[in-house]
Amino acid sequence: MANIVAIVGRPNVGKSTFFNRLVGQRKAIMDDESGVTRDRHYGYAEWIGKNFTVVDTGGYVHGSDDIFEESIRKQVELAINEATVILFMVDVEAGVTGLDEEFANVLRRSKKPIYIVANKADTFQRGHQAGEFYALGLGEEVFPISSQSGSGTGDLLDEVVKHFKTEDEENPDEGIPKIAIMGRPNVGKSSFVNLLLGEERNIVTDIAGTTRDSIHSRYKSFGKEFILIDTAGLRRKTKVHEDIEFYSVMRSIRALEESDVAVVMIDATRGIEAQDVNIVGLAIKNKKGVVILVNKWDLVEDKGTNTAKEFEEMIYEKLAPHNFMPIIFTSVLTKQRVHKAIEKVIEVYENKRMKISTSKLNEVMLKEIENYPPPSIKGKFVKIKYVTQIPTHNPTFAFFCNLPQYIRESYTRFLENKIRKHFGFEGVPINVIYKKK
Repeated sequence: MANIVAIVGRPNVGKSTFFNRLVGQRKAIMDDESGVTRDRHYGYAEWIGKNFTVVDTGGYVHGSDDIFEESIRKQVELAINEATVILFMVDVEAGVTGLDEEFANVLRRSKKPIYIVANKADTFQRGHQAGEFYALGLGEEVFPISSQSGSGTGDLLDEVVKHFKTEDEENPDEGIPKIAIMGRPNVGKSSFVNLLLGEERNIVTDIAGTTRDSIHSRYKSFGKEFILIDTAGLRRKTKVHEDIEFYSVMRSIRALEESDVAVVMIDATRGIEAQDVNIVGLAIKNKKGVVILVNKWDLVEDKGTNTAKEFEEMIYEKLAPHNFMPIIFTSVLTKQRVHKAIEKVIEVYENKRMKISTSKLNEVMLKEIENYPPPSIKGKFVKIKYVTQIPTHNPTFAFFCNLPQYIRESYTRFLENKIRKHFGFEGVPINVIYKKK
């Protein structure tokens, strides 16, 4: 990420709307409520052949004691430090405010190129009003724009790209495996991501619902590179009351859909609850690799020799018949088994991509079928003659037989268990299909 453009400013001036316009998709949640964006949010954009990274930030409020606004200030300052160019967004409708003046004083310390972006200049008259922001005595120029319609954006970007000294890739995340960190609110998802990255990438508090957007971060470990996606906590529909939370949940589900492996975090002090089961079920339905992390294991008292084993059995019982997911007992606070968890995630990702040769499959599976053939139904005998793995994104095995319509679900589970016994595929849903031959 060499060419970075940071969009900063006080709350509710339209930063996320502008961010979404630059990256060409609705990645950031937008709402009229102040403080919707909390963490730094990255996306990729292009202008006249120049590729660059865009950073959306939360609204900066100087001197506030609010726990979120204090954390947002840190995130904004981090974005300013890593930026190549800073876009200081203000609101033409509101004019120069005290918060704008205070933030201008913060930006004055930066040696980076700064442009004042006067948003909501939807009419000719409002465009003229943008001139009052020169009074801030900051930046190279004031650009009146409209985040909604896009007017004025081209002139601004023409100036911004002049500061780029390197050639960035179109989308450096293309083809890199994605790991979605899922779970109920307040189980430690953001703390887990921050620990792996070694920085306060995401805001962490004890308040459920702190994370609202799905935050993507690049991570490298054990010689592998991944995109870690920290998601908003998923709770039952009946518990989702406000629009912002609804969109947060939708972003989390979308993050799951675009991921390769889902790390589902469970709170050890609460055990596996109905919503945890739903999240795992959603990951399996979407054919994702799954790793279960039982976090806050350090808080479980009176641990005996078999405590972890009993906890594991209880989880598998709730998830039945899906018992193929690895379970790791971790503590983000004490860093217990965190690297083992990532090692397991990499293993599950490799399992998802594993291909078994047709000759090996037939050698092993036809013997198992011979020892335990499909039971006859209505006097019909099913004969499976051949098996092969189909080249798909998820492990799919096709069994060729004379009467595929007579094979029961219980026999499909038998075949899946035998595939797992001989070839592994830990943490990965397996698809078994039948074709007539």
